[in-house]
Amino acid sequence: MTSRSKAETKDRILSGSVLPGEQQLDFSLRPRVLGEFIGQKKVREQLEISIRAAQQRGEALDHVLLYGPPGLGKTTLAAVIANELKVRFQGTSGPVIEDKKDAATILSNVEKFQVLFIDEIHRLNIQVEEVLYPALEDLHVDYVVGQGPGARTMKLTVEPFTLIGATTRAGLLSGPLRSRFGIVHRLDFYTHEDLEEIIRRSAKILEIDVEPDGAAELARRSRGTPRVANRLLRRVRDYAQVRVDGRITGSVANDALKMLEVDARGLDEMDCKLLRAIIEKYGGGPVGVNTLAASLSEEVDAIEEIYEPFLIQEGFLERTPRGRVATPLAFEYFGIRPSSTQKALF
Repeated sequence: MTSRSKAETKDRILSGSVLPGEQQLDFSLRPRVLGEFIGQKKVREQLEISIRAAQQRGEALDHVLLYGPPGLGKTTLAAVIANELKVRFQGTSGPVIEDKKDAATILSNVEKFQVLFIDEIHRLNIQVEEVLYPALEDLHVDYVVGQGPGARTMKLTVEPFTLIGATTRAGLLSGPLRSRFGIVHRLDFYTHEDLEEIIRRSAKILEIDVEPDGAAELARRSRGTPRVANRLLRRVRDYAQVRVDGRITGSVANDALKMLEVDARGLDEMDCKLLRAIIEKYGGGPVGVNTLAASLSEEVDAIEEIYEPFLIQEGFLERTPRGRVATPLAFEYFGIRPSSTQKALF
């Protein structure tokens, strides 16, 4: 992957990941309690029951695994759970915990019933996982003191706590680690209605004047992702402030998003390049993801985690045992008539 394509992926306006410089503002827009959390209705309802039951029993909440594409609120929901439980929240990520010593230090310092959040939990190495297992099940950590023949193992007691793991790649979690989670929830892309409500809430916090048709236009192009919706809201606010009177109407949002190269379906240049490559270079597919990544000078992970989920959700792309296939909707989108051979694939 070239440095240019890496930068494009990192700074892509439609990326579900946090872009450089927006973390603090992103944090200011996050809900604090379940009552403020918009969307994911079934997940919220089930979590509320689990939280209230744990509180009534005076126990730590079962360990929770949250998975789904980036930008859907996994980190936010973890913090919300801690707030609802009225306990300490400590966050880290899989790559940061490099060895057993790091893991043992973190676990030995957890407070009673606190929430320990590990983002990108699928990136924990196996040695760290081995330290986690007894802590999760038996509330102790086996800690090795010294080296060589004089080394000895000490068993440190761990307070009851709740581990919340978040991942975009649930399939990469080891079986033993996944089995330790008593509560597992997938976060799905948001509906347009939920995104409109999120946009109105964010606009109120940021004191942005957005009309109902403006919120609707932004929601349609936000790829079902709250983080993208909030980012587009801020970019369109800048456009409205400079080009018009500061009010975001439907037409203003449309003009601003057109300038930002975000089309009416929420696709951008990279989405179109990917779909066109499948259609024009590989006859509509099937094509292997490694071949596709090489032709686009992209990484396989970027295609699987960043681009594909929304394209599949919207019906432009299918994953098959033989590779990726562009759907009839993708051909129609570009005004391309599929051949009889390609039609046979559908």
